[in-house]
Amino acid sequence: MSETPETPTPSTDTPGAPSTESAAAAAPLVNVVEALLFASDAPVEASRLQEVLGLGAAAEARELVEALRQRLEADGRALQVVEVGGGFRLVTRPEVAPWLVKLARSRTRSRLSRPALETLAIVAYRQPVSRPEVDAVRGVSSEGVLDNLLDRRMVRIAGRKDSPGRPFLYETTRDFLVAFGLRDLSDLPKPDGALIVPEIAPVEGQAGAPADEAQPELPALDATASGPADDTAHGAESASAPDPDQQDPGPGGSDVPARG
Repeated sequence: MSETPETPTPSTDTPGAPSTESAAAAAPLVNVVEALLFASDAPVEASRLQEVLGLGAAAEARELVEALRQRLEADGRALQVVEVGGGFRLVTRPEVAPWLVKLARSRTRSRLSRPALETLAIVAYRQPVSRPEVDAVRGVSSEGVLDNLLDRRMVRIAGRKDSPGRPFLYETTRDFLVAFGLRDLSDLPKPDGALIVPEIAPVEGQAGAPADEAQPELPALDATASGPADDTAHGAESASAPDPDQQDPGPGGSDVPARG
């Protein structure tokens, strides 16, 4: 009596496509690729992914990136993979950009204090400007405020001033323009007259002498972009000196003619 041969079980895998087992094994790697692209602040090259993941070739890394791209697309996610600068980045889709701009402005609005807005206005109109110069206009130390603005990426260090002590020079950043809805610095409100920085002591960090003439009033930064109206509408006004008619006439009394 002859034995009946066993019927082979048909394979469910498509010819030329990865098997179910290999696809399941690759899924964790796709998740790792997503994490790597998310954590990196610069484009990640395929060769770099190959090195980190221990792959045999850069082509395998590209296949994983493509699998991630297709998964994000199929799920309708707000993130997408783009190839730029010789590598891959995980970025948001253009259609969600308006909400991201609102988020950036909301964060600035909730955290920029009146002293920060005051200092930011001085830097915006006088850049590049040193901290002693900012202190001379405000009349108080601005070290902590400038550190906060640096952390917020509203200002950056542009170099050092060629003066005793070689103090840092500060200027505004692109994040400043975005937060206040400006195309460039020419969109800043025009001040009445030129902003004059009082004479300052030659030692870095020492506040300068009082101004010989009144400072022009700096226009307030846009309250709708940078903060509530009651807190920011006068954010830059503190940078101006008192009206000349209200200044102390000095030891000589009111008969001493005003300088100017």
